[in-house]
Amino acid sequence: MQAISLGLVPGEDIDAFWRRVAQRCMGWLDEQRLPPRDAVLLLPFAQQIVPARRAFAALAGWAPLITTSHSLASSLGPTRLAAPGQLSGDAAIDAFTADELLSGQSWAQALRARDDKAYVAARARLVETAHALARAAAQHAPAERSAFFSAVTQRLTLQAGGPGDLERALGLVALAWVQSDDRAPATDALFTLNPSAWLVLEVGGPDALARALGAAQVPALCLRADVDLDAVPATGIDLQLAACADFETLAEQTATSVLQHLNAGRAPVALLAQDRVAVRRVRTLLLRQRVPIHDETGWTLATTPAAAALMALLRAQLAQGGVDDWLAWMKSPLGAGFEAAALRDLEALCRRKGWRDTAALDALGLPLWREAREAAAPLAGGPRKLGGWLADLGRALRRLGPLAEVEGGGPLLDALWISRNPWAGSAHEQVIGATRLRADEFLAWVDATLEAAQFSPPEDAQPAVIVTPLARALLRPFGAAVLPGVDAATLAAAPPRNGVLSDADAVALGLPHLAAQREAQAWGFAQLLRLPAVTLLRCSHAGAEPLPPSPLVERLEAAWGRPLPAWVDARAAVALARRPAHRHAATPQRLPARLSASSIEALRNCPYRFFSRSLLGLREPDELDTELDKRDYGTWLHAVLRRFHDARSGDDPADLRAAADAEAAGLDAADFLPFRAAFERVLPRYLQWLAATEGEGQRFEAGEVERRCQPFDGPLAALTLDGRIDRIDTTPAGRLLLDYKTGRAEDLKDRLKTPLEDTQLAVYALLMDADPALQAAYLAMDEPEALVTVPHPEVSVTAQVLRDGLQADLSAVLAGQPLPALGEGRVCDHCEARGLCRKDDLA
Repeated sequence: MQAISLGLVPGEDIDAFWRRVAQRCMGWLDEQRLPPRDAVLLLPFAQQIVPARRAFAALAGWAPLITTSHSLASSLGPTRLAAPGQLSGDAAIDAFTADELLSGQSWAQALRARDDKAYVAARARLVETAHALARAAAQHAPAERSAFFSAVTQRLTLQAGGPGDLERALGLVALAWVQSDDRAPATDALFTLNPSAWLVLEVGGPDALARALGAAQVPALCLRADVDLDAVPATGIDLQLAACADFETLAEQTATSVLQHLNAGRAPVALLAQDRVAVRRVRTLLLRQRVPIHDETGWTLATTPAAAALMALLRAQLAQGGVDDWLAWMKSPLGAGFEAAALRDLEALCRRKGWRDTAALDALGLPLWREAREAAAPLAGGPRKLGGWLADLGRALRRLGPLAEVEGGGPLLDALWISRNPWAGSAHEQVIGATRLRADEFLAWVDATLEAAQFSPPEDAQPAVIVTPLARALLRPFGAAVLPGVDAATLAAAPPRNGVLSDADAVALGLPHLAAQREAQAWGFAQLLRLPAVTLLRCSHAGAEPLPPSPLVERLEAAWGRPLPAWVDARAAVALARRPAHRHAATPQRLPARLSASSIEALRNCPYRFFSRSLLGLREPDELDTELDKRDYGTWLHAVLRRFHDARSGDDPADLRAAADAEAAGLDAADFLPFRAAFERVLPRYLQWLAATEGEGQRFEAGEVERRCQPFDGPLAALTLDGRIDRIDTTPAGRLLLDYKTGRAEDLKDRLKTPLEDTQLAVYALLMDADPALQAAYLAMDEPEALVTVPHPEVSVTAQVLRDGLQADLSAVLAGQPLPALGEGRVCDHCEARGLCRKDDLA
């Protein structure tokens, strides 16, 4: 194959480049006395066909057939469908075929019995290896394919024994799988063609298939458009670089750069999807400006609204989902048929009751809940064949409504074989009809299928911006290109997906490898410099860590001997009028009917918090699917101690364990395990403390005592103070109020160093009519050596002072005294009213 380097001509636009390609091809054909109409020009990407045909048409006369190798192969005839047991190219389906292949391998079954997750990972690597080998084999001429397979076998058996045996075994199974496929790759038809000449355009790296065609007994010309990044001339291009402080700045400046190019008449603009997260944010910003966009990359089907709704339904029904999972799909597009008001009431009920498990709702039997259960009922039951699962899923979806109308719904139904049937006799038909799956296996298959499928939104007829990968933007007539993410972390070559084959194996066998990926990326980056204008953007930091530019940017700057010109943000600065925010205050001139220790604590810490909680009744909705926290442990421990003392029979260790078991019956065993372990440490220390106090004459009187009183007078006489006292004991000196605490004893002691700052025990004393002989204390339960009693030194006096202070403060509120946002420090850290008082916006 004769090769010609096209190089990079300063100031040459893409159309001029294609005219040069056409002239070189026609000149060479004329020199070789070969008819152009019988020649074939192979291009790397289909998007390059239009500008190439336009260039050849400008020369008049016959032109070669301009196509890509895969398009040409497809036009020569259909490929046989994969039969049962053969590679289908669908990773989710091929995983089941791989199961059959591994069922006869003792080492694979031993791995499965030992570690099922490791087996699933090994099976995925087997499928990936088989796909990589099949792709590589198709790049070879039919006569050379057996030599390629022999080289793979030799490579895999080179160092048998020791580390890597599992990988070698998987590789040999993958090789046997590929070799057993008697279908000829579609590209084999290309080797039977007899054009007058093969014309091959290489850009972004060599094309192994095209070079194999060029090695046949047909005249061939290779036009190499790749240029060395270190030798790119520094003239004839408007290249700028922007360093952005953070992700949002990167997205905003990328969108601004695109708009600047469009305003300058450089359309269409290529928005290069190197950083997919940033590009999706940029896409949103551009759509707000009504910029027509065509996205050639799309995104995984799993990220569409239709897939999210479907997975929520499957997790709820197939993975023993809790209330949160059920509400997730009921509020999704699949639940559009449910009555909105009833759904809101159902969610509010679950949050108010703290229900995480569906058993309580099943027992309650609400009409909406029964309707949801019946809709998902086709998916209930045990294992069944994959075809049965899909039929039942289709039946459930038809009852719930037209999923096809939701974004991504149509492609989803196609990908899951719900809206279409596989071809008779195909591998898909065999797997769907014969593979038996448990519920969790079907859920995993759906997830893998949706992750592997791509979704592309509808395109605009005349897009001003085209989102495309770097490799697919090469040699296309863009007016400008914008590439966000030219930092060392983002603009880096991704390791090729070769399964169990190492990078050294890939180099030896001619498969894609890391060095080739890096070289191809550098060639692709250099091709951007053929465009009239290019804007590069990068983040200067990843969080707090500095983020250097990509080595490709540094290579270009080194070649040019100067930094790249800085991008200029053309947005006009808008002067905003100062609108200082001041500390908020409420003037309710009313009070709640009841007060508790927590509401009084809120009033003392921050009056505005008292206003939001006690007067407005605002609460953050509780999460339904959260792990048990220390507050849950404290509530459980209170209930255990009350049950223990109410049913105490004489065998204290047994009684205390029985009380703990009874109170733990409704809790999630896995979530509660750490707290159960903590209780096992508390148990002997509590019994030791109990024996010591009872030896001094102290006796349990009552636990979890509900009390209320009306300690105020005048306009506040009807105001009720209520609360629940953890424990009341009798001692030789009088009654003792105890409050269980799971915090540190030192913190409690620090709190009581200033008795007037304590609220809880003082409120308890008020609830007991502030008896002068009354005692009160905190009982620290989590101390490592022994339980610690932290007594309040003067609880009755503190209670009276608290009562007088509240009488004055609450009377002032009734008289119109504002309730300002005075909270500071820890009080504000987790306050749900912080967004109302706007503390963070204060001048």
